Amino acid sequence: MKEHNKLVRDKIPDIIKKSGKQAIVTKARGEKLISFLNSKLKEELAEYEQSGAIEELADIVEVVYAILQHKGISQEEFNKIRQEKNLNRGAFKKGLILKRVIEE
Repeated sequence: MKEHNKLVRDKIPDIIKKSGKQAIVTKARGEKLISFLNSKLKEELAEYEQSGAIEELADIVEVVYAILQHKGISQEEFNKIRQEKNLNRGAFKKGLILKRVIEE
C-alpha cells in the first residue's frame, strides 16, 4: 500500500477504482483545505519547472481557481484585479530583469 496524503483532482478516486484498486480518501475543509491547496500549488509548479509541459500550467491554474473559490473570490473578480495590476504595473511580456536600483 502506497501512502500519498495529498490533494487530488475530484475524479481521481473513481479513476483508481476503475483500475481495480481502492482509494482511501478524506475531505479537507477550511484552513486545512487551503493548506493542501498551497502544497498542491508548490507541487504543480515544481512539476512544471521540471517538465515545461503545458498540462502542468493547466494544473497550476486549476489550483489557483480552487484557492480563489475557497477564499470567496470569483474568477471574474480575480481577472479584474489581474487586469488592474497589468494596467498600473505592466505584465511580464517584455522580459525585463531588474539588476539594481541606484539611489541618488
